[in-house]
Amino acid sequence: MILRKLAGPLRDLARLYPVVKVTGPRQSGKTTLCRATFPDKAYVSLEPLDERDFAETDPRGFLRLYADGAVIDEVQRAPGLLTYLQADVDDRPEPGRFILTGSQHFGLTAAIAQSLAGRTGVLHLLPLSLDEVRRFAAPPTDLFGTLWAGGYPRIFDQGIPPDRWLADYITTYIQRDVRQVVNVGDLHAFTTFVRLCAGRTAQEVNLSALGADAGVSHATARVWLSVLETSFICFRLPAWHRNLGKRLRKTAKLHFFDSGLVCHLLGIRTAEQLVHHPLRGAVFETWVASEIYKAGAHAGLEPTLFHLREDRGAEIDLVLETGDHLLLVEAKSGATIAPDALRSLNVVAERLAASAVTGRVGRRLIYGGDTSQERSQAEVVSWSDIQARSWT
Repeated sequence: MILRKLAGPLRDLARLYPVVKVTGPRQSGKTTLCRATFPDKAYVSLEPLDERDFAETDPRGFLRLYADGAVIDEVQRAPGLLTYLQADVDDRPEPGRFILTGSQHFGLTAAIAQSLAGRTGVLHLLPLSLDEVRRFAAPPTDLFGTLWAGGYPRIFDQGIPPDRWLADYITTYIQRDVRQVVNVGDLHAFTTFVRLCAGRTAQEVNLSALGADAGVSHATARVWLSVLETSFICFRLPAWHRNLGKRLRKTAKLHFFDSGLVCHLLGIRTAEQLVHHPLRGAVFETWVASEIYKAGAHAGLEPTLFHLREDRGAEIDLVLETGDHLLLVEAKSGATIAPDALRSLNVVAERLAASAVTGRVGRRLIYGGDTSQERSQAEVVSWSDIQARSWT
């Protein structure tokens, strides 16, 4: 297995907090990361029923067994254990005693917020970023092969065809994880809903329309989308609207954390099919958004990402805000740069400068070509160089 970028921040937090929590989607490599980072720690998974029963029925005995600390996997399976863990780390607050992992962000976060507030460092491990994919022996070398394969580690570590692995992943996720987060009575309707979400990636979220197309109510659509978010399948990118008032649309955009998963949900079965697919641009944009999100998350930071859309028509795919500095980012899947490719970046940057609502405004275009270049109006970045740029 390769070295993950989050290993450094994980070690750093373990020097500061008695408990560190690592969450993320299933199969993102959380267990492998934690065991490789702390090879001398005891390891226990609460997935097996006997270990889970031990932790739930005799939490004090369970913690005595791991008095020197441990990596505890799937800790959300025994939320009651966290109350006893609080007392244990209060008695022995040595940094880095317990490393907790879990795939259900909502349940795990709620339990820790109640029991271990102030005692826990929190990190998110997402699917592989582009530079991590390249650490494997035979990574995809072209843009569309990269988008189609996505970033789940087992695909590259075990050499499993992406289409086969993602099909099994979706089946397991729907049949197992969803039922543990929310009571979904109609799995077929939920599967349809997930596929419809994939068809709307890189678009503004309209829950009423999404629910109507899936045959469910607005309220159900809202709950189901929250399930996808808490399971780290997708995320909503809020609109940036600092003091520009009525000129801006304030609806969030939907993005997926893994472009390969989007492709599979859309029925794209080969990289060649993606080249000519009508949603090629949307898949590329969601890949760019997820790569920039991962750059922050895997550095141990909370990404501050937005999108911007004016009622008069100008639109920016991604806005990164750092203090009073804004970075405007556009994503274009084409291998050549069209004459008007920088138009939105320039129009919005000029309006922001004129409004004096922010400080410095940077501009970047991420495109499907192979050559990065500095232009007077904006920095043009090849897709293959995306992780070589600073996004934090």
